[in-house]
Amino acid sequence: MRRTTITGVFQQRLRWVRVATLGSLATAVLMTLIMPSIGLGRETDPLRIALGATGILVFAAAQAAVLYAAVTPSLTQAVHRRLLAGFATAAALSIPMTAPLGGGDWRTWAWVGASIVGTAPLLGGRATAGAVIAAAVAVSGAVGWWSGGSLVEYLVITVGFGVMTIGVTGLHAWLWNILIATQEEHSAQERLTAARERLRFGRDVHDLLGHTLSVIALKAELAERLVSVDAARAEREAADVRLLAASALADLRKAVHGYRTVDLRGELDEVSRVLRSSGIRCTVTDRTGDLPVDVAVPLSMVLREAGTNVLRHSTASWCSIELSRHDDEVRMTVTNDGAAAVRPDRHSSGLRGLRERLAETGGTLDVRADGGLFVLESAMPVTS
Repeated sequence: MRRTTITGVFQQRLRWVRVATLGSLATAVLMTLIMPSIGLGRETDPLRIALGATGILVFAAAQAAVLYAAVTPSLTQAVHRRLLAGFATAAALSIPMTAPLGGGDWRTWAWVGASIVGTAPLLGGRATAGAVIAAAVAVSGAVGWWSGGSLVEYLVITVGFGVMTIGVTGLHAWLWNILIATQEEHSAQERLTAARERLRFGRDVHDLLGHTLSVIALKAELAERLVSVDAARAEREAADVRLLAASALADLRKAVHGYRTVDLRGELDEVSRVLRSSGIRCTVTDRTGDLPVDVAVPLSMVLREAGTNVLRHSTASWCSIELSRHDDEVRMTVTNDGAAAVRPDRHSSGLRGLRERLAETGGTLDVRADGGLFVLESAMPVTS
């Protein structure tokens, strides 16, 4: 109960932090709307006013969309790409639509350029941000030269106010994303730990039932032999079998209290999230569909061990996980770069144990390292 309360309070505070971050980002959009719009009041041509207003509104909307996406990790990569494409299009259209506004009296596009510079760090990596900033500064200088205005003023506005925008909004967004990444990593680690504990319970149950059922089988066999020789003793042995079975059932209920079946789809999601939150680019390809429990559980164990090895025994920058099904076999392949210069089997004693456990059910586990790549391949037979 206490843990649930703490989590609820944390989530509530997290929501308030998000609201504050979005409010900070909204100031950048507000500057985009206000500062270039001053040029509208200095323009007399109705066509230029209409085009300029449209350009400012479209660009502000595109900027608001990419800023929102920058602090919303739940959005898919496809959505991010579409929003970035929309922002790039709006920025390009703003040049002919807003640059003429105000003539030489107002540096309209310089303010648009400042908004682009201020937004650039939230569009992607350093290379992308650097290219966008360089392009915005270059266009601002070109517009200043073309309009006959002061080139220095254009550049000062674009660079100076752009850097100020980065300081006001970029820092908030950066801190927010760090907070989200940390929370996701901790949550994923907790879920992985819980899943490993459930599997440990399952193994304990297997050991417990294996021993008890062996004793029951021996006593039942003895009772069967004694029926025609010593009926009284055979009756006692049968009674012992009944008591052992009842005791085993009670132990089983205690051991598996709270135990839930492993979900391979969930494990794929959790492992990939842990890797991504650790800065490792992770791609997952799953062509298997629904799998029987006796196949999903071993593959889940292998997947978690593979993810642990990527984090602890490599300097990986990317990892791919692929599951495929061919007739009566399911194969999982985990590949990552940054493999340590050691024999694959020495990465972890867990791999050796998993290989033995998979072999008991007809499965296989192979690992190899070549050219800095570490490849783990496991296969399980499917009987249904």
